[in-house]
Amino acid sequence: MPTPRSNRLGAIVLLIAALTGLAVALYAYFTPLTGVTGTLGALVAIVACLALAVMALLLFKVKGRGASIVLRILILMGLAGTFFAGMLLHQWWISAAMVIGLIGLIVDMVRPSQQARPTPT
Repeated sequence: MPTPRSNRLGAIVLLIAALTGLAVALYAYFTPLTGVTGTLGALVAIVACLALAVMALLLFKVKGRGASIVLRILILMGLAGTFFAGMLLHQWWISAAMVIGLIGLIVDMVRPSQQARPTPT
């Protein structure tokens, strides 16, 4: 049974935030005069945002409780690290995207899963 869209709203918000952070990091890496053009820090932010996008997609597929807990902890660590990288790079939009991603992660954690809901009789 496919999961309803409202049940995965947090994962969708997290995915959009990761892709937004990726776009900003790519812009900062390739555009001249951003202050971080071609730097290793901007490249790490690109890779981190890609990893966050992949993990957000995995949130849609994960079924077990243990796997989802581990995945959410990894996402939380990735959000915190990418937020800090955005602050060090003076790319405030990356940091803002990670805060929105954190909100999406929190929404995904507090929403009950499809298996936890009782079936109506």
